[in-house]
Amino acid sequence: MEKVLQFLNELSENNNKEWFHANRKRYEENRDKVLFITEVLINEIRKWDKDIPVMNPKDCMFRIFRDVRFSKNKQPYKNNFGSFIAKDGRKSISAGYYFHIEPEGSFMGGGIYMPSAEPLKAIRKYIADHGDEFYAIINDKEFKQVYPEMYGDKLKTAPKGFPKDHEFIDLLRYKSFAFSTNLKKEELLGENFIENVVKAFRKLYNVNAFLNTALDKNM
Repeated sequence: MEKVLQFLNELSENNNKEWFHANRKRYEENRDKVLFITEVLINEIRKWDKDIPVMNPKDCMFRIFRDVRFSKNKQPYKNNFGSFIAKDGRKSISAGYYFHIEPEGSFMGGGIYMPSAEPLKAIRKYIADHGDEFYAIINDKEFKQVYPEMYGDKLKTAPKGFPKDHEFIDLLRYKSFAFSTNLKKEELLGENFIENVVKAFRKLYNVNAFLNTALDKNM
């Protein structure tokens, strides 16, 4: 992982096509390392999450090339590697498991980040009827030790179709149902890196199962 971080550090300082093309072989070598980690994680997650199929790690890993068409930031490359392990890979609308490698900004987590209107409505509808179950999952003591709070923006008022005084309005106002925990450099470089990531992902299983049930029942 040291070489992966070193490559990303240098890329962040030389984020241009000339440097990238000159270091294309290094990029491919480091991408392959992250693909290997992704494959290992897929196999480990499948031991306890039967929604995750046998899959090609390339279907989970995000491209390093940025879409700059509508962005003020015209740098052509991302300064990170990331993989989303879910039923249909990185493009899935399902809940899944994500890890992100970036110098000074690595993290892991999962759930569903910024779902589009239809899946968001499906999740809110299910939470409206089963919010006590979701609260129990995310307030579990062991879960909160790793994922202390849900990540993302909230609506200022109730979403359309739900009363402002709904008993689970605090959950219903969320636009994402995602959780994350930071990864320090020493954790990335530690001997137990994979084992620790798997343990953290294991704690997300109940969240993902709840969210995927919401999608299955309401879409």
